[in-house]
Amino acid sequence: MRKGLVLLLSLISLGAIAQGNLKIDNFEISNPSSEINDGRASVSVSGGMAPYHFKWSNQGTDTLSRTSNGLVEGMSHSLIITDAAGNSIEQDFKIPSESIAESLNGTMKPVVDGIATVIFWDPFYALGLYDNRVINDDGVLAKHPNGDVRTNSIPFIVIWLIFGAIFFTIRMGFVNFWGWRHSIKLVRGKYDEEDAPGEVTHFQALATAVSATVGLGNIAGVAVAISVGGPGATFWLIVVGLLSMASKFTECTLGVKYRDIGEDGVVEGGPMRYLRKGLANKGMAGLGKTLAVVFAVLAIGASFGGGNMFQANQAFEILSGEFAFMEGKGSIFGFVLAILVGAVILGGIKSIAKVTEKIVPFMAGLYIIAALVIIFRNFGNIGEAFALIIDGAFKPSAMLGGFIGVMIQGVRRAAFSNEAGVGSAAIAHSAAKTKHAVSEGFVALLEPFIDTVVVCTLTALVLIFTGYYDDGGMGGAQLTSQAFGSVISWFPYVLVIAIFLFAFSTMISWSYYGLRAWTFLFGRSQMTEIIYKVIFCVFIIIGSSVSLGAVLDFSDMMILAMAFPNIIGLLLLSGEVRAELKDYWSKIKKGEILNTK
Repeated sequence: MRKGLVLLLSLISLGAIAQGNLKIDNFEISNPSSEINDGRASVSVSGGMAPYHFKWSNQGTDTLSRTSNGLVEGMSHSLIITDAAGNSIEQDFKIPSESIAESLNGTMKPVVDGIATVIFWDPFYALGLYDNRVINDDGVLAKHPNGDVRTNSIPFIVIWLIFGAIFFTIRMGFVNFWGWRHSIKLVRGKYDEEDAPGEVTHFQALATAVSATVGLGNIAGVAVAISVGGPGATFWLIVVGLLSMASKFTECTLGVKYRDIGEDGVVEGGPMRYLRKGLANKGMAGLGKTLAVVFAVLAIGASFGGGNMFQANQAFEILSGEFAFMEGKGSIFGFVLAILVGAVILGGIKSIAKVTEKIVPFMAGLYIIAALVIIFRNFGNIGEAFALIIDGAFKPSAMLGGFIGVMIQGVRRAAFSNEAGVGSAAIAHSAAKTKHAVSEGFVALLEPFIDTVVVCTLTALVLIFTGYYDDGGMGGAQLTSQAFGSVISWFPYVLVIAIFLFAFSTMISWSYYGLRAWTFLFGRSQMTEIIYKVIFCVFIIIGSSVSLGAVLDFSDMMILAMAFPNIIGLLLLSGEVRAELKDYWSKIKKGEILNTK
C-alpha cells in the first residue's frame, strides 16, 4: 500500500515537471470607458497542473474565472494563481485612470477603506467575544465568489449610536414612550405663543428635519436590509427606531437652549453651539471648541456629499432608468435641479420650511397610503408575515448570518436612516418659535417614529407581504418598486416622482444644515452665505453628471462621523436636559404653561 502511494506521488511530481513550472503567459488590463469601476483584467497561464484556482482581490470574481470585471481604476489589485499541486504565482496590477472621475475615485477609495476600518471597526470581534464568520445552513463556511470567507460585523458607529439611544432613553425617564401625546399637541399648535423667539413653527421645524431623513434610505436602504438580513431585520429596525426617539429629544432640546438669535431675528443653533457653549459652562471650553469645529467640518462635507451629490446622483439614475429620453442628460438635469434648489434656499430657513411643510405631508402620505393598500390587499398573509418577522428576529437562518447578522441589518438601517445622535436635526429645530427648549425636544422625538417606525417599517412589510424580500439580484429601489408594482401596476411611476421629491426635500434641508456649520466657521454675512449656497448648487450639477463612487462614500461616512463629537457632548450635557425636562413637565402639570388653543 505504502509503495503504491509513493509511486502515485512520484508520477504526479513527474507529470508536473513535464508540464513545466506554473507561469503567466499573458496578462491584459483594459479600461473600456471613462466611467468609474469598469476596469478589466484577464490572464492566461501554462505549466503546473490543471485545474487552476484564481484568487482575485475583487471579491465578486469567481475562483474559476480567468477574467475580473468591475475593477476600480487607479488602485492596486492582485491575483494569486494556484495549480492542483499547490504551486502558486502572484501578479499585482493597476488599471490606469482615463478620466478625472476615475482618478478621484481611485485616490479616494483607499482613504474611504481606511476610514471604514475605524467607523466600522468591530470591537466585539476584536476582543474575541464572538466568531464573525458566516456559516450556511449546511454548516459550511459561506464564501464570496473569490473564496474569501463571508463575515458579519457589529460596527463601532452602530454600537455608539445604539449606546446613546439606550442611555438617553433611561436618562430621560423613557420620555420616548410617554411623551408622544404632548408632542402631537405641540405640533398641532396647542401651546404656540405669539411672542416666542424663533423663525419657524413647531410643525415647520419637524417637517424640515423629517424631509432630511425620509428619503432614499427608506426605499432602497430598507429593501437591501430585508433582502440581506431577512424579515427578522424588521423587528430590530422598529426597536431601534423607538429607542432613537430619546436621542433626538436630547439633542434638539440642547439645540434650542444654546441657540444664538441675531438682532435681525436669524437663528443659529445646533451641535456647534451647544458643544462650544454648553461644555464651556462646565469648565471644558477647550474640548467643547474642538468638538464643535470637528462637527462643523464634518457637517459641511456631509451637506455637499450625502445631503447633495448623492441625492442628485440617485434621483437622476432612477429617473433616467424609468424615462429613456433622460439618459445621458445628467448635466442638464443637474442644472435644472440646481435652479429649483437655489430658488428655495436663497430665502433661508423660512423659505425652506414653507416648502417642506407642503412636500413632506404629501409625499409621506402618498407613500403610506399606497403601502397600506398593498398590505390590506394581502391581509390574508398577515399571520405568515409576522411569523416570518418574529421567527427571523430570534431564530434566523444561518445563511443570513444568524442572530447577530439579522439584528445588525435592522439596527444599522434604523440608525443610519433616522440620524438620531448625528446632530443634524438639532440645527433645524433650533429655529423653532418657542420659549421652552424642552418643548422642541418633544416635537423632535416624533422624527424617528415617522421615519423608522412608520415609513421604514411599511416598506419592509410591503416587501414581506408581497414576497419580494428574498428576490435577489435587484437593487434596493428596484426591489421596492417591483413589490409595489406587483399590486398597483402604475405605482412604480408614482414612486419615481416620490423619490425625486424625497431627494429634493433632503437637499434643501441639508443645505441649511451645511450653511449653519459654514457660518459657524467663517462668520455670518451676506457674502459668506451666498458663497456657500453657490458652491452647494454647483455640487448638484456635479453629482448629477459625474459618477463619483468613493467620493460619495467618503461624504456619507462624514454624516456618520458627526455622531462621535455630538454624542460625547450629549452625554456630558444630559444632566442639564434631564433637569430641564423635570422643570418643564412640572410646569405643564401645574398649568403654568398654558394650552393656548
